[in-house]
Order: sequence, then C-alpha cells, then structure tokens
Amino acid sequence: MHEELCVAIKNKISANEVTLGETIQSLWSGYGEIVRVSIQGHTYKQAILKYVKPPASPSHPRGWNTAASHARKIESYKIESHWYERYSSLCNHQCKVPDVLAVGRLDDAQWLLLEDLDRFYPVRRSELTLTEAEICLQWLANFHATFLNDPAQGLWPVGCYWHLGTRQAEYEVMEEGELKAKARELDRLLNEAEHQTLVHGDAKVANFCFNLRGDQVAAVDFQYVGRGVGIRDIVYFLGSCISENNLRQSDQKLLNVYFEHLKLALRGGQHQKLIQAIEEEWRSLYAIAWTDFYRFLQGWMPNHTKVNSYTKSLAKQALLHLP
Repeated sequence: MHEELCVAIKNKISANEVTLGETIQSLWSGYGEIVRVSIQGHTYKQAILKYVKPPASPSHPRGWNTAASHARKIESYKIESHWYERYSSLCNHQCKVPDVLAVGRLDDAQWLLLEDLDRFYPVRRSELTLTEAEICLQWLANFHATFLNDPAQGLWPVGCYWHLGTRQAEYEVMEEGELKAKARELDRLLNEAEHQTLVHGDAKVANFCFNLRGDQVAAVDFQYVGRGVGIRDIVYFLGSCISENNLRQSDQKLLNVYFEHLKLALRGGQHQKLIQAIEEEWRSLYAIAWTDFYRFLQGWMPNHTKVNSYTKSLAKQALLHLP
C-alpha cells in the first residue's frame, strides 16, 4: 500500500520521487496517521501527509464509538479536504495555514498533502503565557475577519465539534438539571446570532504552531471548520491553554486583545457601526459559549479538568438570564 500511495502522490504533484518517512502521530480513534514525506523534483522538498483510512472496527478511548460518531469523523475529513482546496488560499500571513499541495483518494482511503510547517513554525505548546495567547488571539481575529458572513458552502453548517446537533448521545447521558434543560436555548442563541463567520471549530492550543521567536503562529486541523460566532473559537482556545486562575484574573484583558485585533482586521471593509455591533453581540455570548462547552463536557467527561469553579461561575451567570 505504501508503494501505491507514493505513486499516487507522485503522479498528483508531478514529482520525480515520493518517500514516506516518520509517522508524526496517529489520527483520533485509529482513523489513519500523519506522516512526513520526502519529495524529489518538486518545489517542496518535504511535506506532511494526512492519510485517512477508517478502521474495520472503530473504537474510542472513552467508548463513544457510535454510528453517529463514525459518520461525523468521516464527514469531518471530507470537509477538511474541501476547506483546503477551496478556502485556505484566502488566508493571508496574519492567519497563516499550510499550503495544500494535493488532495486524493486511494481505494477506501483519502489523503491530504500539506506544507510542512516545521520549516518556519516548529514550536508546539501545551500551555501559554498571556503574551503567547495574544498571538493566537490575533490569528483568530484575522481568520474571523477574513470569513465574516461567509455562507460556508461545503463546510459544516454549524462549525465546532461539540455543538448540540452532533452530540445527542452525550446530551442524553447528562444528569437532569438546569444545564440540560436549557441546552437547546444555549445552542439556539449561538446558532441564530446575527453576526456569523467561519470558525476553526477545534481551536485548541495543540493546533497552533509557533515560530522560533514566538511572535507568529500558523494553525492546522480544519476538520470542524464551519459557520459560527467567533467567540466560540475564543472560548475553546482559552480553555485549552490558560489556567483557571489566570482566566479569572485576565479573561477580560484577553477578550479586549481579541476584539482590538478583530476591529483592526475589519476596518478595511466594514462600517464602524457594524464592527461595534459584532463586538457587542459576541461579547454578550462569551458566557453562553462557555456554558455550551460545559454542557458538552457534562455528557462526554463530567470529571474533566475544565469543569472547574471558573466554568461553573460562568454557567451560573449564563443560565440565570435564560428563560
């Protein structure tokens, strides 16, 4: 299969030779792998191959190996390929993503060949200082500004991997209570907000790659890109890399950074009143979006470290004002 795959890639990109190298990581639940590729006779001497081949017997580390879960994963890889083919070229250096070299299929597998970001963005982080977080918030602001009001054709109609519409199994196992009772209202407020854009959908810190100076980032993993409110990405990002204590002390500062960059990115083509309206709406949905993610965790992993006093205080605030 490796030889067949190398030939398929070589023909697709008109290279002299393609060689599969080290496996960087396996895809979630055994759905494939990410491999570094060496190329001869092409502009790119090295690339990243995302090879997707569903396992014969899907499994999940927490037991969520349902038919719906399998279908969602398969669709996510199709959407990611579509994103790279049709949308990624619209991203400039302020919201850098890998260049796409080729997309293809081989029997029951699909593959995606991308620029190897390690050349210019080799650093990965699991936790961030507030300054480092600001660099990622700048990326997200420019990404959201780039795709403001995009209809998301061929992408998820609701971007983000945890939204209620695709997490009914997790919803069903939630404990009865106010959070479960108001889950649909939380979902409605986010999905029916007036100002929508494209959201990354899985904007955790692990999907950002830093340069050596630590002042620029690129982002990867667009399986759940689709329509949504920008604040949904912000909530998930902050929860992935900022400690509970730092969030309690600095959440408003971080939000200010994001909205300042969003305003800068939008000023070229949007009226001031519209920019102000977007900020007001998305700020008002901060606690709502955080509570919506809390709803997902309560079904998926109730003892998750993100279910902390900060999360619970935002949920109390959000639920208090819902009918």
